[in-house]
Amino acid sequence: MRIAYITQSYPPMISGASIVVEQLAKGMAERGHQALVIAASDKNHPYVATQNDLTIQRLRSMHHPLRVGQRFLVYPRASILKALEKFQPDIIHSHEPILCWIGFEYAQRHFIPTTFTVHMLPWYVTAVLTDRGGLDKAVEKAGWKYLDILARKSTSVIITTKTVSDIVTGMGIDSETIPCGIDTRKFHPPLSDGETASTRRRLNLPLDVPIILYVGRLDPEKMVARVIHAAAEVMKSSPAHLLIVGDGKEKEKLISLAKALGIQARVHFTGYILMNDGLPDVYRAANIFVMASEVESQGLVLLEAAASGLPLAAFEATSIPEVVHDGENGYLVKPGDVHAMAGAIARILESPALAKRMGEESRCLAEHYDLERAQLLHEQYYRKLIGQQALEKRENPSLWRRVKMWMGLGK
Repeated sequence: MRIAYITQSYPPMISGASIVVEQLAKGMAERGHQALVIAASDKNHPYVATQNDLTIQRLRSMHHPLRVGQRFLVYPRASILKALEKFQPDIIHSHEPILCWIGFEYAQRHFIPTTFTVHMLPWYVTAVLTDRGGLDKAVEKAGWKYLDILARKSTSVIITTKTVSDIVTGMGIDSETIPCGIDTRKFHPPLSDGETASTRRRLNLPLDVPIILYVGRLDPEKMVARVIHAAAEVMKSSPAHLLIVGDGKEKEKLISLAKALGIQARVHFTGYILMNDGLPDVYRAANIFVMASEVESQGLVLLEAAASGLPLAAFEATSIPEVVHDGENGYLVKPGDVHAMAGAIARILESPALAKRMGEESRCLAEHYDLERAQLLHEQYYRKLIGQQALEKRENPSLWRRVKMWMGLGK
């Protein structure tokens, strides 16, 4: 197969969508397929990178005003169509709700299938809004209408969790549920105390205290201030330190919050740490993973933490309960209840036996999200869509003739 992926960000730019696209593109190439990724350039100029059967077409981009370390494409229709014409894909898989229209345009011309992965629901977008005379509700309503239009235009829609699938189905939108995967070979529990100590030294962390870990963007919808408040409460009776890995618009504000709470010496901000820079080691150096966001489509960082054998603490919202099973591999608390979150963290840190049992449960859960299985499910789904389109083409030759004539290809 020849598979084209359309996305805004792609590593080294970090987002949930960029990680998923990288996993899929590399996985399909390793399986012997030809893969093309069309994405924003992470530099000040466009360029092309090739890795065996994988081609990464980086298009001219601009700095993203709302995301630290991100760049974006300004609807480069001509450039994307040119890249697709050159590549001649059998299927197009979009991961961006605006650029996907260019993929739809090409697919309609060439009578090939398209699919679209929903990484963000409309009310995730409005999570950063306050109720300004009903503006957030109006934006959410428009978002659902737009998603419905995308679903009707695309051959299919992919959802990553059952929770989100049920929500989307409830809005009258058909979808296929295929979870994102996690590389359980890279993310795994510590192999030795020496490995953990080495990572802690590299990060300038104490060797003999519990580490509370957060990994993710430091933007308003992630609610990282809640993590800091909960950690501050835990620190009143524990020598624990808080490690915050990531970057975002709220970083300086969060640093100021730690100072105001008098815990700045025990809160460590590392910025982004990429996979090749040792991110899996960071998970293994921690004792517990904490998330305060309430708007997660799947929560890849939760899966990474689970695969690393960490107990988890999070708010009971959106798809989070699919990864955090309350009382089994961690604790779920009422959304917004920072005191309850602090209590959950404290219970785990105070009981090594409980933490060990929960960490083992986390690892077992993560193995159900193995990356190779996720890639196989996508591969099978691509073949199904291509086969269905080919059958429709055979059963409706007059339609295909009209498409060819519209394209100027003759009879």
